[in-house]
Amino acid sequence: MDLDLSGRHALVCGASEGIGRATAYELALLGATVTVLARRQDALEAVASALPCANGQRHRALVADVSQRDALRAKVEALVADAPVQILVNNTGGPPGGPAFAADEAAFLDAFGKHLLANHALAQAVVPGMRDARWGRIVNVVSTSVYEPIAGLGVSNTIRGAVASWAKTLSRELGPHGITVNNVLPGYTDTARIEQILRDRTAASGKSREDVAAAMLASVPAGRFAQPEETGGVIAFLCSPAAGYVNGVSLAVDGGRMQSI
Repeated sequence: MDLDLSGRHALVCGASEGIGRATAYELALLGATVTVLARRQDALEAVASALPCANGQRHRALVADVSQRDALRAKVEALVADAPVQILVNNTGGPPGGPAFAADEAAFLDAFGKHLLANHALAQAVVPGMRDARWGRIVNVVSTSVYEPIAGLGVSNTIRGAVASWAKTLSRELGPHGITVNNVLPGYTDTARIEQILRDRTAASGKSREDVAAAMLASVPAGRFAQPEETGGVIAFLCSPAAGYVNGVSLAVDGGRMQSI
């Protein structure tokens, strides 16, 4: 199986922790040079310095905020002018919880901007180089709510579906240029996001954290939360040459939690 990413440059967003950090590590293990992007410079530099570099990779950190799209685009355009990007991993922390009906317009607009519009700005910045190389990978970290809405995450459910539809459309437009566009849908994963969900559900229900976590895990056949590297490994595979004929899919990494086929 050809998993070799030597000579490829990957841009991994939300890489200061969790799934983003794990993905950056897995891509580096496969030989890619990785640029990690997030808001916290100290955390990013620590991640970049810890990445494997056995093949002469020169990893770097890029500080940017997905809510500031003009600045984000400018920074990434400057990056690709110096080192074209062949792999883009779009990954951003999820919106706050709560029912969809109670959410105000600003909550939807904020999430739409940080997810779909930021992803779009990043894609527009890196795709010209991918077209020139006739090789590229875009992977969006979304959510299983693309298929099955998750209770208490109304804004997230709405925006995640929009991102998945955007990605599917893009996969058809960019496929002829040797560029694949796929989504990975993490289930319950041991990250800061799951801690936020546990806090919200504990506060809303009045139950203990342990009881809330147990109820969540009761719906997962695997019986545990995923580790970030388990999702990062799937993302890295989709970025590899071996996955060149996988395009336009939304792949769940959820321990079997979803009940739909």
